[in-house]
Amino acid sequence: MERLTRTGVILSLIEEMGRAGSWCGETHVQKCSYFLQAMLGVPMGFHFILYKHGPFSFELRDELTAMRADGLLSIQIKRASYGPSLTLGRNAHVVRRISDNVIRNYTGQIEFVARWLSTKGVAELERLGTALFVTVEEANLPIEAKTNRTIGGKANRTIEVRADRINQLKPHVSIDEALDAVKAVDYLYDQARELGLMDT
Repeated sequence: MERLTRTGVILSLIEEMGRAGSWCGETHVQKCSYFLQAMLGVPMGFHFILYKHGPFSFELRDELTAMRADGLLSIQIKRASYGPSLTLGRNAHVVRRISDNVIRNYTGQIEFVARWLSTKGVAELERLGTALFVTVEEANLPIEAKTNRTIGGKANRTIEVRADRINQLKPHVSIDEALDAVKAVDYLYDQARELGLMDT
């Protein structure tokens, strides 16, 4: 994806998140971008790692900073006790106008992510993002590694194995919370497939 198009996708995502009731802090933008890319296949090209509050991209953080410098994003302080919100900046309309035709290809995915994740709190976003991270990690394991990983005699692809992995990576997330997060991610996959937002 070209940088201009990627910037347009980020602007559209932030705008749609705001419409859906999001605080639009960087954590929300990070997690929603991760879901766009990792679950729905929007080719944003960011490298995500599992970090303090779930999947995080230093490249995306740098991109958001550059977008602020270019007047594409602004920071708004809504409450002193919370971090700043990202809003569209004075120059956002220029990028949106130029990249609008390509961004239309991703409108369904952007609306889906905004609708499902925008109003989640940071702790829930961490659990959901980590559940998706583990699900993607599991899907990318070689087949021989998958067949050797079991819990209680169950196959490795089960919800319990992924929940256990979340708990290993994030000990403050209980097994019950991890199970709920994995089930929620599986549900989102099912919903996205039903809506034709994924290739498979």
